[in-house]
Amino acid sequence: MSTLHQGEAEDARISTVSTTNQSYRALVWRKFRRSVPGMIGLVLVGMLLLSAIFAEFVAPMDPNAPTTSFAPPDQLSFYTKDGFTPWPVAYSIVEGAELDPVTFQPLSGPDLDHPRHLVLFAKGAPFHLWGLIPMQRHLFGVADGSALHLLGTDKLGRDILSRGVFGSRLSLMISLVSITLITIIGTMLGITSGYIGGRFDMWFQRFVEIILAFPQLPLYLTLTTLIPPTAPSSVFLSFVILVIVGLGWAQLSREVRSKTMAMARIEYVRAAVAVGASDGRIITRHILPNVLSHVIVAVTLGIPTIILLESFLGYLGFAVKPPLISWGLMLQDAATFGSIGTHPWILSPVGFLLVAVFAFNSLGDGLRDAVDPY
Repeated sequence: MSTLHQGEAEDARISTVSTTNQSYRALVWRKFRRSVPGMIGLVLVGMLLLSAIFAEFVAPMDPNAPTTSFAPPDQLSFYTKDGFTPWPVAYSIVEGAELDPVTFQPLSGPDLDHPRHLVLFAKGAPFHLWGLIPMQRHLFGVADGSALHLLGTDKLGRDILSRGVFGSRLSLMISLVSITLITIIGTMLGITSGYIGGRFDMWFQRFVEIILAFPQLPLYLTLTTLIPPTAPSSVFLSFVILVIVGLGWAQLSREVRSKTMAMARIEYVRAAVAVGASDGRIITRHILPNVLSHVIVAVTLGIPTIILLESFLGYLGFAVKPPLISWGLMLQDAATFGSIGTHPWILSPVGFLLVAVFAFNSLGDGLRDAVDPY
């Protein structure tokens, strides 16, 4: 029994030594990859970013090309009249001659007589990738080049899936630009306030409290209505980002200030001050690297909030304007209960929002647990 305990103690010692000898990044990655939600979030975030970057290639249809208004989603199946097929086929939904005995609406169903085989790198509507590279191949589509509507179409006959892919580009762009500016401003002001302290810190925190106590939603609606409807789309985007950043940096600065005040009391920071190190060196070499892990987690958890805020403003019509595409703008088609009851697939943009919020929240939870590997 004593030999067994000695072996366990030796294994623990070796594990501790190996952990100590690894770099901080290696320790964070070692702990993060053991988090199942974190890895799922990382994969989903990567897929969202890739689909947004290559939206023209990923979208099976032209997002602005009109077809049949409120066409239901095509039905996917691995079976045809000839039996099982290893590659899925799509059936268009067509209306039959029979009427529903209750609503007296034509009964619809899949057109089983005309299966359409799905293929990768299918030929479709020509496009220019990033506005530069002319292409005609899409990531997937129908072999015969006909229209494919996996999530149906909206009131103007535009493919919802393709518009959702293109909408991810704008929604994620607004979120990433906003969170980048919020991170830079909040981190710099938080470190400055916590490190300087004294009267400056006292008055600056009163200003932060005013920002935090400000009613955000009425301010968003008031400020966005000041923009003329004829203003260019770039003006709307810039103004939305400016408002989000103007009200979003305060919370992060308060958190960074608390971390900075705690770090300023640690021995090696006091030792750096005692040997005459400059304030800039102390901040950049000792304080900033230690608060950076908290900032990274705050960024990943703050992106979903901005995505939901932009979608909410877009749903109300106070964010982006057509012909731009965003998830919130797409949800305007679901503004009435009658539309939802008759055409429930127009709620599909909610799925894009759920996936994005789940992905970034899972990634943030995994990083939050991994940034403290000890």
